[in-house]
Amino acid sequence: QVQLVESGGGLVQTGGSLRLSCAASESISSIDTISWYRQAPEKQREFVAFISRTGLQNYANAVLGRFTISKDVAKNTVFLQMSSLKPEDTGVYRCNALQSRAGLVADFWGQGTQVTVSS
Repeated sequence: QVQLVESGGGLVQTGGSLRLSCAASESISSIDTISWYRQAPEKQREFVAFISRTGLQNYANAVLGRFTISKDVAKNTVFLQMSSLKPEDTGVYRCNALQSRAGLVADFWGQGTQVTVSS
């Protein structure tokens, strides 16, 4: 069971920056992908970005060029650097881990961290 703990959320003005962290309870080298998702009030959860064990990255169009996902394997942590923030970036940001085990894929979620961007 992989446990994920997010941190780094907060209140920021439009144009500001935040860095979110997702700390895993075990080596992220054993995890296939770690992704960030977000959910705004009364909206569906949406994909933000992912990074694979090999370092492959992908981003949602809405954040491309403004957000950067990275990882520190020694700290078992994945980061989401968010810049040029907009009010529409407001939401609860959660990280997700997919891990292959014995031919099956296990799916783990953190509790989330709130990001609020004021206009």
